Amino acid sequence: MAENGEGLGTVPEHERILQEIESTDTACVGPTLRSVYDDQPNAHKKFMEKLDACIRNHDKEIEKMCNFHHQGFVDAITELLKVRTDAEKLKVQVTDTNRKFQDAGKEVIVQTEDIIRCRIQQRNITTVVEKLQLCLPVLEMYSKLKEQMSAKRYYSALKTMEQLENVYFPRVSQYRFCQLMIENLPKLREDIKEISMSDLKDFLESIRKHSDKIGETAMKQAQQQKTFSVALQKQNRVQFGKNMHFNDRIPEERNEVELKRAFEEEDENEEEVLTVQDLVDFSPVYRCLHIYSVLGDEETFENYYRKQRKKQARLVLQPQSNMHETVDGYRRYFTQIVGFFVVEDHILHVTQGLVTRAYTDELWNMALSKIIAVLRAHSSYCTDPDLVLELKNLIVLFADTLQGYGFPVNRLFDLLFEIRDQYNETLLKKWAGVFRDIFEEDNYSPIPIVNEEEYKVVISKFPFQDPDLEKQSFPKKFPMSQSVPHIYIQVKEFIYASLKFSESLHRSSTEIDDMLRKSTNLLLTRTLSSCLLNLIRKPHIGLTELVQIIINTTHLEQACRYLEDFITNITNISQETVHTTRLYGLSTFKDARHAAEGEIYTKLNQKIDEFVQLADYDWTMSEPDGRASGYLMDLINFLRSIFQVFTHLPGKVAQTACMSACQHLSTSLMQMLLDSELKQISMGAVQQFNLDVIQCELFASSEPVPGFQGDTLQLAFIDLRQLLDLFMVWDWSTYLADYGQPASKYLRVNPNTALTLLEKVHRGMKDTSKKNNIFAQFRKNDRDKQKLIETVVKQLRSLVNGMSQHT
Repeated sequence: MAENGEGLGTVPEHERILQEIESTDTACVGPTLRSVYDDQPNAHKKFMEKLDACIRNHDKEIEKMCNFHHQGFVDAITELLKVRTDAEKLKVQVTDTNRKFQDAGKEVIVQTEDIIRCRIQQRNITTVVEKLQLCLPVLEMYSKLKEQMSAKRYYSALKTMEQLENVYFPRVSQYRFCQLMIENLPKLREDIKEISMSDLKDFLESIRKHSDKIGETAMKQAQQQKTFSVALQKQNRVQFGKNMHFNDRIPEERNEVELKRAFEEEDENEEEVLTVQDLVDFSPVYRCLHIYSVLGDEETFENYYRKQRKKQARLVLQPQSNMHETVDGYRRYFTQIVGFFVVEDHILHVTQGLVTRAYTDELWNMALSKIIAVLRAHSSYCTDPDLVLELKNLIVLFADTLQGYGFPVNRLFDLLFEIRDQYNETLLKKWAGVFRDIFEEDNYSPIPIVNEEEYKVVISKFPFQDPDLEKQSFPKKFPMSQSVPHIYIQVKEFIYASLKFSESLHRSSTEIDDMLRKSTNLLLTRTLSSCLLNLIRKPHIGLTELVQIIINTTHLEQACRYLEDFITNITNISQETVHTTRLYGLSTFKDARHAAEGEIYTKLNQKIDEFVQLADYDWTMSEPDGRASGYLMDLINFLRSIFQVFTHLPGKVAQTACMSACQHLSTSLMQMLLDSELKQISMGAVQQFNLDVIQCELFASSEPVPGFQGDTLQLAFIDLRQLLDLFMVWDWSTYLADYGQPASKYLRVNPNTALTLLEKVHRGMKDTSKKNNIFAQFRKNDRDKQKLIETVVKQLRSLVNGMSQHT
């Protein structure tokens, strides 16, 4: 029962499996069959049985189907057999028809092949045309490139190359000729670079040669602009003056004429003045810059250009060795530099990045340092003030020109202040020669005037005011000599010359006023003062000339205030301004006067010495001549005439000269007595000497120069007088007794001086005694006197020794 139960359970399962096998794809049969083996142990056998039963059922169905369709199959075979005969006939007909068609189509085939060949050729031709149309623009562009190279249109050629490489060559890159062209382009680029660089070198050489012409043109334009501006400023001042002073018509008309002349000159020069573009063809630079920019090598070009220009700058800045000899040397130097920097400024503004402002500033600073060093060195050799002035004008024009192009020039104006000092030095040297010539040509006598016309001529040259002289009738004389108006005129000329340098320095009126006053002070205190001192010390200048020089310096000193007014009128700076420099003429001429006065005293003493050297005393004479010595009378007459000349001098100067002469004469006479070579003096010689001293005292008391009070002048001979009185009255006891007392009669007699002279007299008396020994009484008197002298000599010696020990 159990087995039957199990059999009943497996049958539906086997049926299900068989259904799956029949209905599903063969790929899924494996898992289904595996399920058969995974069931009970006898399941396989039962399944096989079930399978066999299923197969038998299907076979029965197939057999039923075949039996059902068998008659139709037989009928179909019979029909096929009938058709076979017709098919063979049809085959024969088709074969024959095919043969006929083949024979008839041979000609068509030939013609078709011809058509095919023509179509292929046509297609090839079309392809060739298409390819040629693709290649022709390349060839045309390449031909155009060749033409541009031949026509030296290198920038366009480079652009054509770019088009070829970027547009045309990619279309035909598969062709061999294109590869050849591509390989040839780098060589063409190198050729263009070399050619453009060669053009640049030619351009650099050209501008080096034309730099002076470019600079000359630029400086001429700057000069014209400056002239026009100055004329316009004058016109503006005239217009302002017309509003302030309605009646002042002459200056207005004059300035209008000057302005009109300036406009006319500008109109005339406008047609002649060329620009830098007219003088130099800059196309090589532009072309080369564009070429290198296109080639992507712009930096190389910029570096090369800047390097070459720096070399040219160094050559331009190198001056000629003899540049300082003429103004043309300086002008050529400046025009070359201006031309160089005008070109650089033009390149700066018309190109993008070839030169920069920083580069030009660096180049200018380097050049400026070199220019200043060169000018400082070469200007030091200039000794001609006119050349220095022309150099200054050139520097100002040079600075103004470059300043107009944006270059800083303050250092050049600072240099001008150094050159101004040198200019003043050359002016001082020149005017030193002028002053020397004036002094050499002067006759050192008052200027004679015979009529009103001559008087006005002198007054027009020199500001002299003297009411007393004006009241005098002609002929009359000015107190100064001809050199005074000449010097005054030359000082004004010096101020004008100094002013010329101060113009165009862009300085205020106060600074110009200060410069003029300082330079004028140098002229007065150094040049004129030195010339006066040298003149005063010249051997051929006598006392009369010295007196006239003192008078001249007095009038020149008085004229200094007019010179200050003259400078004030030029600069319009009031003298009352706090910082206004004063002229030092007062001290200058005062020093010259003091030197002249000292020289008067010296020459007067020298003249006195000359007369004294003519003295020929007989120191052994027994009796005096009864009159003064001839040399002394001549000397006194000379002094009288000289002191008459001194009446034109200030009173103090004449008095000092007179006192100095008397003191020197007194000292010379005293030295004559005390001369060590003079061994003995007789009393007769002492008496003769006393007569000479009396004449000197009479001369002093005659007041040769007015202004002395009492017997002041006689005091110059007081030492001689007391000494001679001591010997004349032989009052030794009084001298010795009163020595050292304030009220002593012989207070001015020095014991040493008295001793020296007494010894000489003692020796003279001894010599006289030897000659006069005939009379005994004389010998006795002489012996007594000699004993007295010996006693006095001993006392004087003890007095002198006591003074020495005390000292």
